[in-house]
Amino acid sequence: MRTGIATVPLDWGRCPRWLFERMTRMGRGICVAIVEEFGPEELLRRLSDPAWFQSLGCVMGFDWNSSGLTVTTMGALKEAVRGMETDLGFYVCGGKRVSRKTPEETQKWGQYLGWSESKTDSLVNASKMAAKVDSALVQDGFSIYAHNLLFTNSGKWAVIQQGMNTDLQKARRYHWLSDGVNDFCENPHSGIASDARLKPLNLTAEESRENKEISAQMVKLEPAAVLKNLQIAAEKVSKNMPAVANPGGSSLGKQSRLPGFSEMELNDVEFHWHPVVAEKFDMKRLKKTIEKAHFFAPTEFAQLLAGEGVGPKTIRALSLVAEIVYGAKPSYEDPARYTFAVGGKDGTPFPVDRATYDKTLAAIERGIIASRSGAKEIDAAKRRLETVTYPF
Repeated sequence: MRTGIATVPLDWGRCPRWLFERMTRMGRGICVAIVEEFGPEELLRRLSDPAWFQSLGCVMGFDWNSSGLTVTTMGALKEAVRGMETDLGFYVCGGKRVSRKTPEETQKWGQYLGWSESKTDSLVNASKMAAKVDSALVQDGFSIYAHNLLFTNSGKWAVIQQGMNTDLQKARRYHWLSDGVNDFCENPHSGIASDARLKPLNLTAEESRENKEISAQMVKLEPAAVLKNLQIAAEKVSKNMPAVANPGGSSLGKQSRLPGFSEMELNDVEFHWHPVVAEKFDMKRLKKTIEKAHFFAPTEFAQLLAGEGVGPKTIRALSLVAEIVYGAKPSYEDPARYTFAVGGKDGTPFPVDRATYDKTLAAIERGIIASRSGAKEIDAAKRRLETVTYPF
């Protein structure tokens, strides 16, 4: 599995110091056991699985249904491997309060290890693109506030980041794994689990490909033309789409042909209104961003997304124009899906891989014993491990 998303109740407060110290010891034993048994890439792959990560947090002692499990587990793991990174070949950068320092931490490791500039830059780019994709291309109402980049000596990486939605009082966790991520902007997520299904603007879907292509092409136009198209789109939405004010209202009608524009026949077709229409843009700022993007002339959408200042509002504005003016409708399907760590007993989404399942449990059990925790803590951890596994 390459990536995943988990949604949990949004929680507040701090992890007690006594618990964090015990989580660190437990995490250290588990990490060492898995690396010794399977190698650092396997540890990376396990952590990129949202269900396995959730189970790990529970075994280490944190509340299973708390948003704090993510940041506390990652903080404990970062502390657990501190001073052992080069021996394990496994590195953790970033966190909750230092998420913006992730590129800096990564570059320092690259310099310390004597890596080539291109190898380090590739990791930094992965960190930045994962953050941008989950904030600008999957606009699900969750604001990213915690970000970790994990990587190995081979250059393989994983990203674990979390966003919060204060209206829903939930947090959603996003997992990435370098293996299989051929395109940051299209279908980068798999093995996704969430109990909050929404109707977000999802530009990572294959159905959004044309919308993205047109968005990238538009910035090659003169900025004034792009802004004029945005005005045309806004006027057509307000004129032809009362569903904006009343979601139960009518859908778009036929759009008259304009020079160089396509004609849309959307009568009597379900249409989920674009989230951009209810937002007031800072036109001066948008104009500057479009001008800057026009100057750099990106040849593909990923380059446009990576541009300085290009964020959710810019992407929504371009997507709106591509949809309303050019007829390239994006996807509004939530990429969240239910997932299992090693398969499901009913064969969904795939049969249980018993061999992998048994090896994983054995590795965690060895890690618990190797954590140098007290007898009571070890027994408690084993009991928690039993509560997050199923007898097959």
